Amino acid sequence: MQNKGLIRLFAILFGIVSIYQLSFTFVANNVEDDAEVYAVNKISDAEENYVAKREAEESRYLDSLENQEVFNLGFTSFTYSEVKEKELNKGLDLKGGINVILQISVKDILKGLANNSKDPVFNKALAQADETSKNSQDDYVDIFFQEFEKVSGGTTKLASPDIFANKTLSEEINFQMTDAQVQPIIRKKINESIVSAFEVLRKRIDKFGVTQPNIQRLGTSGRILVELPGAKDVARVQNLLQSTAQLEFWETYKADQVAPFLIAANNTLKDIVGTDKKEETKEETTSEIDSLLSDAAEDSLDIANQVNPLFDLIASGGAQGSPVIAMVAIKDTAKFDQYLKMPEVKQELPANLQYAKFAWGIPPKDAQVVELYALKGNRENEPNMSGDVITDAAQSYDLGGRPAVSMQMNSRGAKIWEELTGKAFREQGNIAIVLDNIVYSAPGVSKGAISGGNSEISGDFTLDEADDLANVLRAGKLPASADIIQSEVVGPSLGQEAIDSGMFSFIVAMILVLIWMISYYGKAGLFADIALVFNIVLIFGVLAGLGAVLTLPGIAGIVLTIGMSVDANVIIYERIKEEIRAGKGQKQAIADGFSNALSSILDANITTGLTAIILLLFGTGPIQGFATTLLIGIATSLFTAIFVTRLLIEWNSRGGKNELLFTTALTRALPKNPNFDFLSKRKIAYVISGIMILISVVALFTKGLEGGVDFVGGRSYQVRFVDPVNPTDISNDLETVFGNTEVKTFGDANQIKVTTKYKVDEEGTQVDEEIQNKLFEAVKKYLPEGTTYNDFTTGGGADKIGILQSIKVGPTIADDIKKDAFWAILGSLAVVFLYILLRFQKWQFSLGAVVAVFHDVMIVLGIFSLTSSIMPFNMEIDQAFIAAILTVIGYSLNDTVIVFDRIREVVREKGWRGGDNANEALNSTLSRTLNTSLTTLVVLLAIFIFGGESLRGFMFAMIVGIGVGTYSSLFIATPVMFDTLKNKGEKKE
Repeated sequence: MQNKGLIRLFAILFGIVSIYQLSFTFVANNVEDDAEVYAVNKISDAEENYVAKREAEESRYLDSLENQEVFNLGFTSFTYSEVKEKELNKGLDLKGGINVILQISVKDILKGLANNSKDPVFNKALAQADETSKNSQDDYVDIFFQEFEKVSGGTTKLASPDIFANKTLSEEINFQMTDAQVQPIIRKKINESIVSAFEVLRKRIDKFGVTQPNIQRLGTSGRILVELPGAKDVARVQNLLQSTAQLEFWETYKADQVAPFLIAANNTLKDIVGTDKKEETKEETTSEIDSLLSDAAEDSLDIANQVNPLFDLIASGGAQGSPVIAMVAIKDTAKFDQYLKMPEVKQELPANLQYAKFAWGIPPKDAQVVELYALKGNRENEPNMSGDVITDAAQSYDLGGRPAVSMQMNSRGAKIWEELTGKAFREQGNIAIVLDNIVYSAPGVSKGAISGGNSEISGDFTLDEADDLANVLRAGKLPASADIIQSEVVGPSLGQEAIDSGMFSFIVAMILVLIWMISYYGKAGLFADIALVFNIVLIFGVLAGLGAVLTLPGIAGIVLTIGMSVDANVIIYERIKEEIRAGKGQKQAIADGFSNALSSILDANITTGLTAIILLLFGTGPIQGFATTLLIGIATSLFTAIFVTRLLIEWNSRGGKNELLFTTALTRALPKNPNFDFLSKRKIAYVISGIMILISVVALFTKGLEGGVDFVGGRSYQVRFVDPVNPTDISNDLETVFGNTEVKTFGDANQIKVTTKYKVDEEGTQVDEEIQNKLFEAVKKYLPEGTTYNDFTTGGGADKIGILQSIKVGPTIADDIKKDAFWAILGSLAVVFLYILLRFQKWQFSLGAVVAVFHDVMIVLGIFSLTSSIMPFNMEIDQAFIAAILTVIGYSLNDTVIVFDRIREVVREKGWRGGDNANEALNSTLSRTLNTSLTTLVVLLAIFIFGGESLRGFMFAMIVGIGVGTYSSLFIATPVMFDTLKNKGEKKE
């Protein structure tokens, strides 16, 4: 091997970098464990709404450490926020939290753009677009345009004054425009509204205090994906995500007007905090939590040590005449709010501030402090003007060339705005622009009342800040609702259980593979084990370095990689053994073995990699996590098998002194040169496979498959009880509430899975709460006495009972998931067919591989159909099952390609000889095929047994697939390829 020194250097550097990347995860986990212990000790289970309170305490604790050093490497150190940015992200199923897909209502946007038009053609087109969109994958706006054309018949135009050529859009749409000219303008307006909604959601998510939130637009459909790992107060999250944006304009008080109240409030708090101090000191003598806090944390969390409770939280006061009354550290805003809401403090408000409303500003990027404003409220707590009067807003530049924002209002808004700005000019006041109770800007008025409804907001904006403010202003102009069309909620206890079961299965599989390799290949197996352990370190290191998210299917992907990465070493070792048996010296046999195995290894990993890429492109959430780890595992496995293992073997064999046998006493007793006539048995195999496929087809047409919520829509709840329960009894109880409801045991006898389509077409948190309330009332008798609704919905209590996980999928998105799954399978078959055709230059090889894959998929589907009602675990067809099918496709192709590669090598040298040489190639790869299949099956069995209930159906599909795939690569793929050849040669006499 050339450049051994360079490869050794790269291996060492890769290892160091991977360990360095993973070190941040360990440090972050330790800090968060301390925060959790602190919160649990401070807030007991007996307190009302204790989940949200603990979440707030954890967040406050971690905020106090945000800029404190928590990790010191000697040459450099890191704060908690820096460590958190670099840690390995854990997905929803490992950390708990919520994952939702929101659908911004394009219909609402269209109605808003048309000023809620009563035009019968417009409204009929909307109604027909609603119906058509239920069974179509096209964007809603495109469907609307098509339906409008059908309904209008050319007699009514989009540019009608009763539709889009209204006063609001008069500057962009006029009566003379054709429909073709209006459509791009409407599309642009809809996109702007969705962008605005996206910005609103992004700002709201920042409030949750969730680490590593993820929010992204899904294409141009108006769908927005929101993932909040670690979020515990699910109801609050759902309400905030779906509530309409509240854009408001308020007059503000000046700092000098509010200063006397702040002084009085601080003096009042001295007495209150003084009382609390005695109680807290008494508690602290018996608490062990002090050991968890740094001095910095104590300073920010223990308010009893503050001399001036309110003033000590103020970083700087507001300047005279400024609308900013104070600057407060971001980490202290919650405590500041708590003080201002105290009844004793509110009593200090003078008559002129009686209805004052306090609101925080939006902090600049990387800022440590935030501005506090006092808004001029009233008895009704209504703003001077609401955002629904804004018709448009855009980023612009003021006369000095600085970023600004221009906005336009409707006639009603223009009149109110003229009065409001006139008053602000006369009193030298400011007008706060407030979205969701956050002040985005509070400009003054320097040139008198602004008439006409067109105005410009200028200030010390960056370009991005001006653009964001324009988006915020636009958000108030259209009533676009955001409905949750798919959601998954995982309780934190279930997430921890998933980590425990996933890691246990990982360790068991690892140990089994390590032992197997040593027992089969001896010292050479030990070298493969070292490379395998190094491979695992690299996989986790790369995941952390890329900022990828680790999910439970991702752990399954890594565990599967353990089994599959052994394949490369097995191929190499088997080729080296062949070279040794051919009489070559050890050094030459090792060199030739690695060289001859390279083609097979690359072909096998590329085909598996192609299916993983298809998964990545078409999958969502956890499935993408599985594909990501599989792809990374393939890359690192190639590096460790081809280079690291070879370095170890050549190091052992240096000088020719240490002979490496690649066998043990156990494997030396196995047959050396099997001579099974596979091709002569192909007709029997065809009959057996034909019968199995026929049975599968009959089962699929008569019994069908049990569709999961992913594919059929509905709501699903995983519920845990203290004692074992009878699913039939609970099903009978729920039938009277929800109608047709499926209840079955899920894992242990004290866990069930409830699936219902009750009100699946209705959106909103009220419906979700209604269903959960009915579920709670129906199963309350099976729960311990005293269990509250809050305990039930959060999986609370000492026994972690109640709803551990909930999933909701609307019928529209279920159709989309089915479509994506179909294209994923079809796409993987097409891509692999083309790759094999290009690689082997004969369509017969591609046909053999695709027929074998089709054979494997049909049999797996048939077995699922036949056994779904008798197996004691979940066998629903969902996205995870599709991932399993695609992995089976990849594995089957991996096996087939290695066999084909050897056939091509032998035939190129000796010809076909009527199939004799194809049999020779099959026999020469038999040891590798069985070894790899058994190793992979051992790994999958470890996950199946120890990996948790949610993975059992997934693993069962893969176990069946691996077994069937091994059979098909020997008895289906090669025979089909051979039978379609024209020139097979003559058999040797």
